[in-house]
Amino acid sequence: MPETANVSPGPEAVMRSCIQKVATGPEMSKDLSREEARAAMQAILDGQVDPVQTAVFLIGLRMKRETLEECEGVLQAIREHATTAVAEVEHLVDIADPYDGYIRGLPAGAFLPAVLAACGQPAVCHGVEAIGPKYGATPRMILREAGVDTDLAPDAAAARIARADTGWAYVDMTAFCPGLHALTGLRNLMIKRNCLTTVENLVGPIRARGRTDIMVGYVHKAYPPIYAHLARFSGFASGLVVRGVEGGVIPSLQQAGKMFVYRDGGPEQEQPLDPASVGIQADSRAVPLPAEITPEKVEGKPQGDADGREVAREAARAGLAALRGEPGPMRDSLVYAGAICLHHLGREPDPESAARRVRQVLDDQSALARFTG
Repeated sequence: MPETANVSPGPEAVMRSCIQKVATGPEMSKDLSREEARAAMQAILDGQVDPVQTAVFLIGLRMKRETLEECEGVLQAIREHATTAVAEVEHLVDIADPYDGYIRGLPAGAFLPAVLAACGQPAVCHGVEAIGPKYGATPRMILREAGVDTDLAPDAAAARIARADTGWAYVDMTAFCPGLHALTGLRNLMIKRNCLTTVENLVGPIRARGRTDIMVGYVHKAYPPIYAHLARFSGFASGLVVRGVEGGVIPSLQQAGKMFVYRDGGPEQEQPLDPASVGIQADSRAVPLPAEITPEKVEGKPQGDADGREVAREAARAGLAALRGEPGPMRDSLVYAGAICLHHLGREPDPESAARRVRQVLDDQSALARFTG
């Protein structure tokens, strides 16, 4: 008898099987294997799945709580679908700020890659224009307001990183993974965060020809081991998972905190953070919003959120001022995060010397030259 060929199930059968497993209530739902999650997400990214089924799949995973294997499968599918590029540098750091942005302060993370580049460390950041659940000021918004080209293709971004006079770039989801970007409208309708929010900034659209490391932020205590695990799975040689303001890569300027680090693919370890250790004493935990865009308060509670685009405009103004050497919390944010990163990567022997290095490139405006170059 002739041998029967192994035929992979089509997207309809894949989604039916996965939804039947993950969306059967709190007691009967079952976890997916990595391969099942990968196959389902691949079908979604290929545009072969009805939006209703996509939403049910993502919400079902969220309601039962995603496993690491399921997150691995979703991340693997996105990486396989993404267009990535290799920068001709030996060592690159990926600054992975949250894609849904910031609304409670003026974020500094969009300016960090240029600062690191001026310190001799090539860097990349990435994101999207706007997405829920926060719809805050994103790196793309801020960089565009500051005059940076935010529409580079991955190969053009990689070339910019490799330039000796630049050393950093931004690349947008529309360029490196249009299939994922096509889900933006549906995700906004879903309102709540899902596993895509967890994995999308770990894709790594630009990699070094040598090693690539990642710096990512978190708020909730459950996430450091998840981010560290997925960063290792995504191929990042080392990871720096910082408890940052609004889940970003900048820690509080006001109080001690912590971060989790792993090196050479090994297990993560908790380490303390203290802004005073690098000479920072601040009156606020982050760069405060200007009074004119701060939401009004009734009985001590803010009414609504700040507008992300207004936050982006003010962040661009404050960031450029910091790159010109002006003192203030934006400068402190760049010094603190830059020092943490440079020390972790072995560029400087201790946080104090790393902070001095960052202050130097801000004072002599070499970071500004990299940013505008």
